[in-house]
Amino acid sequence: MTQPLFTLDAILAATNGRAESVSAKSIDSITIDSREIGPDALFVAIKGDRFDGHDFVDTALANGAVAALVSRGDGAGRIHVGDPLDGLVDLARAARARSRALIVGVTGSVGKTTTKEALRMVFEAAGQTHASIKSFNNHWGVPLMLARMSEATQFGVFEMGMNAPDEIRSLSQLVRPHIAVITTVAAAHLEKLGSLEAIARAKAEIFEGLEPGGTAVINADHPQIGLLIDAAKAAGVGRIVTFGFSRGVDWQILEAETAGDRSFATVVNGNERYALAIGVAGRHMLSNATAALAVATLAGVDPAIALKALAGFGPQPGRGQRILLGNPEKPLLLIDESYNANTASIMAALDVFGTVSAPGGKKVVVLGDMLELGEAGPSLHAGLAQSVVAAQPDAVYLVGANMAHLADALPQQIFSRHFTGVDAATPELLATLAYGDAVMVKGSNGVGLSRLVAAVKDTFQQR
Repeated sequence: MTQPLFTLDAILAATNGRAESVSAKSIDSITIDSREIGPDALFVAIKGDRFDGHDFVDTALANGAVAALVSRGDGAGRIHVGDPLDGLVDLARAARARSRALIVGVTGSVGKTTTKEALRMVFEAAGQTHASIKSFNNHWGVPLMLARMSEATQFGVFEMGMNAPDEIRSLSQLVRPHIAVITTVAAAHLEKLGSLEAIARAKAEIFEGLEPGGTAVINADHPQIGLLIDAAKAAGVGRIVTFGFSRGVDWQILEAETAGDRSFATVVNGNERYALAIGVAGRHMLSNATAALAVATLAGVDPAIALKALAGFGPQPGRGQRILLGNPEKPLLLIDESYNANTASIMAALDVFGTVSAPGGKKVVVLGDMLELGEAGPSLHAGLAQSVVAAQPDAVYLVGANMAHLADALPQQIFSRHFTGVDAATPELLATLAYGDAVMVKGSNGVGLSRLVAAVKDTFQQR
């Protein structure tokens, strides 16, 4: 018989909760969404920015939840605690305390979700693996993911994000990773952090939760590498491992090349040389995959198993996914980069798009605002002009207030139109695109370019 995720007694002990007519003796899943009720689910009624989970407790119980973690309201099936989010954190701590898994924490300005997914694939090839889903990497997402980790897990991978100082520290101290990965440091969240050095210091907070004797795995291809190494040493990190394209790193990427939607490189670690191949284009993706290879090897996974798993690794939705729409003989190629954007990720995406040929039409770039850049926003947007030109697009469409600064910096022969918002841009872009075109869509998630991507899919699939 499969062991439950938590018994009711364990939940009450972890949260100091009080059960009100809860008939279930255990739970097998945990959710904060009343619409997504898994088997024998515990619904946690956390209060978010827009919704209060207490308003959905009855719906969750009606949809099949066997219990709800609440701080107010009466009725059968409720477990009363002081605060449901604190109760969720208590369950996360309990899951971590009982675990014998090898735990990896991942953060970085760019590539953390992709690296987390690469690690998930590699570890799944080696043993029972639990990993964060989507980008559940904040103050409620990390404890939710940790609380869902079963006692039988052998490898756990958790993504940690932030947009202000002092956020990653508490997440890492909750996860207590054995290995902490920083994918890179780039201009993101400048509005609250102010400088790249401050961003690096915020990312370095992950080291403060490392288990004694733990390992830091750090991308060296940025100017803040020295700051991160110093921070790791100051935190008492047992071992520091570097990776990237830079000379002198522990895991060096050589002979990188992209062919179609695959990338290849030789990765050198000491006297060992590994032939790395992945199913996604881009030097930045090779960097993420190298991080996964290094971590897997440090975790005791046979490098041959890791390399085989990485060979099947492809782009994630909204992060470089290539979609062919319409007739295979003359399709529309859609490259979906709509999930997020900062200067590093936009330049990396444009670098890849520069290697792409349209199936039989024009190359179109759609870029949306990079958010949370503060006073640096105008100059950082304008500074993308050279990378846009180098990608050799036939047309460039820009969406958002800050993209007006890039519009002013672009040559008129490639700049087509600037829109204040995605809803205004969508009709014209749909009318402009044709089968045979290649279009890349990239912007911060808050701009809403995923709606444009959905409209392109819908329109060109149906014709």
